[in-house]
Amino acid sequence: MRILVISPHMDDEVLGVGGTIARHVSEGDDVYVCFIAHRIYDHKYDEAKNKFEVECALKAKKLLGYKEAEFFNLNDERLDACVQDIIIPIENYVKKVDPEIVYVPHRGDNNQDHRAVFEAAMIVLRPSANRNIKRILCYEVSSSTEQSPPFEESAFLPNFYANIEEHLRTKIEALRCYKTEKRGFPHPRSDKGIEILAMKRGIEAGFKAAEAFVLVRERWD
Repeated sequence: MRILVISPHMDDEVLGVGGTIARHVSEGDDVYVCFIAHRIYDHKYDEAKNKFEVECALKAKKLLGYKEAEFFNLNDERLDACVQDIIIPIENYVKKVDPEIVYVPHRGDNNQDHRAVFEAAMIVLRPSANRNIKRILCYEVSSSTEQSPPFEESAFLPNFYANIEEHLRTKIEALRCYKTEKRGFPHPRSDKGIEILAMKRGIEAGFKAAEAFVLVRERWD
């Protein structure tokens, strides 16, 4: 199968879907990841630091084993300024990959870029335009999804779980590639934080470790 992960930033693909990517690869699926934004630090763009972040993403790609990484290089922290700027490159990439399963960020994330990417993806992935897409799932991103305000419209309510027991260590190793994004415990992006969340999601579904998703749409032809 052809799998597409739409990642607002470099590291979101590991935090949200790292174990599931590794599982897809182990099962023979072709996985593609598109990164929407470049990285800025202290609200300023630094070409050298962004180049280092791209290198980190490619190291994580090698560990996870997926087929292709595409970098759109749009403006970090400003994706919500114009959703059309996100729609066009996603649309072109979806046409190229022709995916059957797509993973997107959650609409309630406490990050304006994540919300903008979700909105753009839902427009691109509407059923009338994509007959081959069988499943669309929203993923959670540690230190973003769970830190949204306590309102109903922000709630992440998973109804689909992927068993990643055999791939949890790979996910943790892939996150270690992002040296500027790693944190110590009890931060959600620490090794222990990632492990605890995977165990919690696993318990919810009867697994030892899992990644959780919100199933947006599924088609059974």
